[in-house]
Amino acid sequence: MAIVLGPNQYGKAENRLVTVTRDGAVHTIRDLTVSTSLRGDLADTHLTGDNSKVLATDTQKNTVYAFAKQAPVGEIEDFALRLGRHFVSTQEAITGARVLIDEHSWQRIEGNDHSFVQGSNEKRTTAVTIDGERAWVVSGVRDVVVLKSTGSEFHGFPRDEYTTLQETDDRILATSVTARWRYQGSDVDWAASFTEIRRLLLATFAAKHSLSLQQTLYAMGEAVLRARPEVAEVRLSMPNKHHFAVDLSPFGLENDNEVFYAADRPYGLIEGSVLRDDAEDAGSAWYTLPSF
Repeated sequence: MAIVLGPNQYGKAENRLVTVTRDGAVHTIRDLTVSTSLRGDLADTHLTGDNSKVLATDTQKNTVYAFAKQAPVGEIEDFALRLGRHFVSTQEAITGARVLIDEHSWQRIEGNDHSFVQGSNEKRTTAVTIDGERAWVVSGVRDVVVLKSTGSEFHGFPRDEYTTLQETDDRILATSVTARWRYQGSDVDWAASFTEIRRLLLATFAAKHSLSLQQTLYAMGEAVLRARPEVAEVRLSMPNKHHFAVDLSPFGLENDNEVFYAADRPYGLIEGSVLRDDAEDAGSAWYTLPSF
């Protein structure tokens, strides 16, 4: 029996980067979490401890900060592409790089040029993969909590001896959306594309009369692909944030879908992908990312 080294990578995870741009008295901040990982001809360090081909993770961290100083961060996709291409082009042993970026939201406090309040937990994300001369960009959004108080049903599901859930033709539908979309190239207006894709996801969630969260998921992905030709594939993960109507009958009260108990766990987890049937297979684009 032979024992061999399998796929591997290494890097610096969750570098916290905040930049301040000063345009006179008006300041703008960018708040990012940047993770880098490299792969390539790295067998020696695993098998013999020879580190001659290992760009230290501390160096990767320093590169992130230096790049943020040398040029404006700009769109997170462009920043990730610059970092990934730098590592592959400057290190002979490195053939591939993965750069993950989350952007955290801050909003300017009204009437003040240099004070901010942190927004919701929602994060704009990107994952850039460099493999030799090729590049893939998977952008997205995470922790987008949405709720509709009507326009959702759930019925017609199988029943067996363990089923207690009652069918309903009017329920609260709530979820925390994680959406990732794979671009077909890198010649994209990232900001405009992100803004419109996010709008389409939210508008479809709101407008679609839902018979299941699965149906809503598909409709959201379909809406993006029909409207945005630069996108090849959309992957969505949507936990069902259950809201159960409280039984008020012991108190002589009728609950006409007005009072709910919001349960945080356990929860249904609905995940799926929607893609163009002629989209290029790009498994490398999702390398090391969660399945959805």
